[in-house]
Amino acid sequence: MDVARSYLFVPGNRPERFDKACAAGADAVIVDLEDAVPAADKDTARRALADWLSPEHPVYIRINAAGGAWFEDDLALCGLPGVAGVVLPKAEREQDLARLAEAGAKSILPLIESALGLWNAAALARAPKVLRLVFGAIDFSFDAGIKESREALLYTRSQLVLVSRVAGVEAPVDGVTTALDDAAIVGGDARHARGLGFGGKLCIHPRQVPVVNGAWAPSAEELAWARRVEAAALASGGAAVALDGKMIDLPVILIARQMMAEAARRGL
Repeated sequence: MDVARSYLFVPGNRPERFDKACAAGADAVIVDLEDAVPAADKDTARRALADWLSPEHPVYIRINAAGGAWFEDDLALCGLPGVAGVVLPKAEREQDLARLAEAGAKSILPLIESALGLWNAAALARAPKVLRLVFGAIDFSFDAGIKESREALLYTRSQLVLVSRVAGVEAPVDGVTTALDDAAIVGGDARHARGLGFGGKLCIHPRQVPVVNGAWAPSAEELAWARRVEAAALASGGAAVALDGKMIDLPVILIARQMMAEAARRGL
């Protein structure tokens, strides 16, 4: 199975949008019961989601944070048919993830949104049922008291990539880009995340989905380079060889083959 590149949020209090979100081309859909739903609508949204859920259109659900007023009621959704996994906001403690597993969650995506969450990220990534980590850059920046920028968050993003690799879970998912109508900004953020080792990105509007998906596909230039590397490797019998004035050895050949395999999986 391909690793999901794009996760599209849809508000949990807008059930008329659920089917549209599933048809928007994202690799995965997250029905959001947390930030997108006002307090007065929490119970109604939960009931509407429970009525709509079906194995025919599996989705992830972002429940409310552990310790909050709605967490216990949200747990009842975790094991329902049609719930592919659970996104836990403000993830900080292993015992909270254990509650999701006990409630029947098929997979868990801890959302790292605080300094404590980052501090405990290695333990969270190793917890049972954890599929991959997700980075909530906006909330993290607020909690840590830093300016949200690529430079300021470089350490945090790199730590999440390293922790995920060591824990043996899928590459992490980067947070949202708030620009809705600027594909250049969305694409730039997505390519930046991909370059750091992230495996996907959260989307808050269907228009962002094709841009994010495209950022995780090898470009025409990258594919051309990969094919030239493969040709040079075959010609040399696998020995180190020069190409464009640079040495091509086994690690470079493996990177090129990985690009070609990804392109083949995506039908490019």
